[in-house]
Amino acid sequence: MYGSGLRQIEALRLRVKDIDFGQGNIQIHGGKGEKHRVVPLPRALEQRLARHLEAAREKHRRDLAIGLGDTHLRKSIRKKYPRASREWCWQYVFASATVCPHPRTGEVARHHLHEKSLQRQFAEAVRRSSVAKRATCHTLRHSFATHLLEGGVDIRTVQDLLGHADVSTTMIYLHVMKKPGAGAPSPLDLP
Repeated sequence: MYGSGLRQIEALRLRVKDIDFGQGNIQIHGGKGEKHRVVPLPRALEQRLARHLEAAREKHRRDLAIGLGDTHLRKSIRKKYPRASREWCWQYVFASATVCPHPRTGEVARHHLHEKSLQRQFAEAVRRSSVAKRATCHTLRHSFATHLLEGGVDIRTVQDLLGHADVSTTMIYLHVMKKPGAGAPSPLDLP
């Protein structure tokens, strides 16, 4: 979420087909406001993500072997691609450990991790890190934007990466960047 500026639900809804190692990007489909965008795939995470996907692919193969292996898909996709729910490319990157019936269709399939599970895991990681500040999954998105702006990335580029419709929403991060007292040092720190 930090390395690509993803919202929590966008990260959870990632499908294998959305990750492009060759191009070094991630496709976000149906983000907030049903918008689509492309964000960077952090090079620093490529190997770990590739190992995660290989383990997930092995789990998917085992599921297929015992008659499972379906994932939840929109009705329009199921209609257009009848076998897609069993194909590897349509599986969730961060799939649930268990299969469950779909609330409307009753079809048993593997969904993505639950938001509460991710939030619990993140809260535990923050607690173990001894960071003395409040942090949530969304804090990672704020840090992504702030650090890009501090690094000199153009505000319009950051706006596109975040999927903001209006640059004024992105400009909030400029306020966060400002140092107290316009960056002036304390008199105690003067030589």
